[in-house]
Amino acid sequence: MAQPGQPDPAAAIEMAKQEMDYRVNLFNAMVSSCYEKCIDKRYKDGELSVGENSCIDRCSSKYWQVTGIVGQMLGAQGGMQ
Repeated sequence: MAQPGQPDPAAAIEMAKQEMDYRVNLFNAMVSSCYEKCIDKRYKDGELSVGENSCIDRCSSKYWQVTGIVGQMLGAQGGMQ
C-alpha cells in the first residue's frame, strides 16, 4: 500500500502498461502507413531499394513530427480546460 504523498506502485505499473500499449500501437500504425506509401508491391529484390529506403526515412520522420505536434496541441488544449 502506498504511503500518503507516495505514488501507488500498482497504478504506476498500470500507467506504464498503458503507455507501452499506446507506443506499440503508434509504432505499428507508422510502419503500416509508411509500408503502404513506400514499398513497391512487386517484390523484385529481398533488400530495400535506395528509393524505398529514402521514402521510409522521410515518412517515419514526418510521422513522428506530426505525432509530436498533435501531442503538443492536445496537451495545450488539456491545460486550457
